[in-house]
Amino acid sequence: MNASPAPFSKKPPRAAPPLPYWMREFALIRLAVVTAAGALSIGVAAVFASTWYVNHAQDERAQAQQTRDAARQRFAQVESEKREIRSYQPQFVLLRKRGLIGDENRLDWVEQIRQIQERRKLPPLSYEIEPQQAVKLDAPVPLGDYALRGSRMSLRMELLHEGDLFNFLEDLRQRNYYAVQECTLKRIGGPTNVPNTPTMGADCKLNWLTLAPAAALNAAARKKGS
Repeated sequence: MNASPAPFSKKPPRAAPPLPYWMREFALIRLAVVTAAGALSIGVAAVFASTWYVNHAQDERAQAQQTRDAARQRFAQVESEKREIRSYQPQFVLLRKRGLIGDENRLDWVEQIRQIQERRKLPPLSYEIEPQQAVKLDAPVPLGDYALRGSRMSLRMELLHEGDLFNFLEDLRQRNYYAVQECTLKRIGGPTNVPNTPTMGADCKLNWLTLAPAAALNAAARKKGS
């Protein structure tokens, strides 16, 4: 009689290793950890947002300060220009009235010469006026938007004495602006000791001066050259 095999027996399952104590306790603090992580993320985001806001605010403040400074400079410049206008306007009006500022007025020059000649009872005189030219100065003069122009006049006069010439030029100076380039006096042969008889002759060159807007002069020159 054969012996029956021994019945199959199962080994009991191996028990799982125990979890570390910190993992066993994690369940108790999990909510707090998640909350802390969320709060940390929010805090980091808030820090970045506040930093960006501060930088942006500083940039806007710097730009606003630059705009304010520029506005102050413009305001100060406008006030300075107003003061200059109030200070120099009477002089400007006087210069324009006397013919220095604006277009040249040759008819007025001729009329002034005629009036002086009649009032001073001077002998007949003659003159020639050349075309207007730009005046070149030895030293630069700040003229702003204006350009200095001159019209040369060749003047020939007969005089009773030297004082007639000086009086004539002084009368002209009271009414207009000009520069004496040269003047030559010479004796005139003729009867002596005769009343109201010229004894001297004068040849003078005068430059009648005007200040005209440079832009208008340049436009007229371009139009003339085209």
